[in-house]
Amino acid sequence: MRRWNGWGDESIEFALTEDALQFLRERLGPGTTPRDAGFEEVCRRVPPGRLKSHRLIEASPQARLRNGLGQSMQDWLRLRYGVPGALPDGVAFPESSEQVRELLDYAARHDVAVIPYGGGTSVVGHLSAPCGDRAVLTVNLSRLSQLLDLDAEAQLATFGAGIAGPDLEAQLRAHGYTLGHFPQSFEYSTLGGWVVTRSSGQQSLRYGRIEQLFAGGKMETPRGMLRIPAFPASAAGTDLREMVLGSEGRLGILTEATVRISRLPQTESFHAVFFPGWADAENALRHIAQSRIALSMLRLSNPVETLTTLRLAGHRTMIGALERYLRWRGCGQDKCLLLLGASGEPAATRTALASALRVAREHHGVHAGQAIGRKWKANRFRNVYLRNSLWSRGYAVDTVETAVEWPKVRSAMHAVEQAASRALEADGERVHAYTHLSHVYPQGASVYSTFVYRLAGDFETDLARWRRLKAAVSDAIVASGGTISHQHGVGTDHAPYLQAEKGELGLGAMRRLFHHFDPQGVMNPGKLVGQSSEEEGHHVARKLA
Repeated sequence: MRRWNGWGDESIEFALTEDALQFLRERLGPGTTPRDAGFEEVCRRVPPGRLKSHRLIEASPQARLRNGLGQSMQDWLRLRYGVPGALPDGVAFPESSEQVRELLDYAARHDVAVIPYGGGTSVVGHLSAPCGDRAVLTVNLSRLSQLLDLDAEAQLATFGAGIAGPDLEAQLRAHGYTLGHFPQSFEYSTLGGWVVTRSSGQQSLRYGRIEQLFAGGKMETPRGMLRIPAFPASAAGTDLREMVLGSEGRLGILTEATVRISRLPQTESFHAVFFPGWADAENALRHIAQSRIALSMLRLSNPVETLTTLRLAGHRTMIGALERYLRWRGCGQDKCLLLLGASGEPAATRTALASALRVAREHHGVHAGQAIGRKWKANRFRNVYLRNSLWSRGYAVDTVETAVEWPKVRSAMHAVEQAASRALEADGERVHAYTHLSHVYPQGASVYSTFVYRLAGDFETDLARWRRLKAAVSDAIVASGGTISHQHGVGTDHAPYLQAEKGELGLGAMRRLFHHFDPQGVMNPGKLVGQSSEEEGHHVARKLA
């Protein structure tokens, strides 16, 4: 069964060895296990719903709590400490586009805010209900999960937008295909969620980000259905797909998505390479990316993340032997781990790997074989369970990510980590910060930083600490010239930083676009950008009427 107040399946645990816990105690101090509120205890704190009855809407506290929040740190704090705050007044589980249309019409008649809900994996506040006197309806799309069409000749597949990653891949695999989109949230995140948050998968180097995979679909908006035909390419004016991509529920509800699929790779392998230090590693990575070597994945950890990965891995004897070998080869305490993968036909993957490993050798890289790569692949969707294990030991984990051009990569990485390390000094607390480059492009790379710090053990203190940390690292991203998000989206957590990236003219254009499709402002209000004055005025007028 899925956890209601953490990540993933209740039966799966990420075991922490005593060595791993000692590593954390050395860097942060001993953690104190907080008291978690119980599910029924929190349900009793959920206020009565305010929605008028509808045959598709469930208003029980249990349904509202399970579908009212995501996976951001603020969401975790609210659930773990039993301070649910604003929640939807009801949850609907439509089984067709027609039922989605019915729910949007209901929302328009009764001036109800609507929050689309896919897999509940948002880490930036996409799913939180706005406070205020307006009733809120969450629309859970998990029952829109069928494979509707597969065109083998055109290599296009159409799905209900609520399909989760494992179900999507299983249905394609039965026909010999893959989408190849594997974000870390893959187990629970959905196709529709990937599209409207501009998701990026771990192997996007081969298969493309979701904007390359999304070919067309159907979106139910308050003003009607938007149909987006799937062309190979088009020069016919504005690309309607770009309106939907990254819209975060502000236009409407995506009910169907047509995606570009690929044949299953005949072979796939992941290799580990260690470099003596960051300069050699980054230069090698940039060379590989700009040479456009046909790999499926590149992921480079900085020295602190490399150390953390090895210390948390367990297998003390094996890791010790590896480190002795690496020191003999010149990779000491500043070593950096590069994971690289190749997928496809055997001859092509051999050529790509040979080319990449040759570049690595030219930059003093030491090839460490496939054992670490196989381990990474086996655990690629399980590492996120570390959040649960660390919480139970009194530690919190959060992340930020950005993308910058190559000349800014190193300075941005350092700026974010330094901002994190200073953020909780006033509390006498330390932050363990580490970074990897998760996606690379000829122009630059995604800089993905993780922060581990101690919990105080009460909601208000931990919320205040997280807010200070989040503000500090987000300010550092903006000051470094990076995008406020490479793959997680904006939601509410990143919205204050969007103006620095888009400018007032750009934000105004976005607001006008949303108002065109949603003149009453019912769709996911407060996310991405603030509501327009027309939308706010309409709600006030409806209230007074």
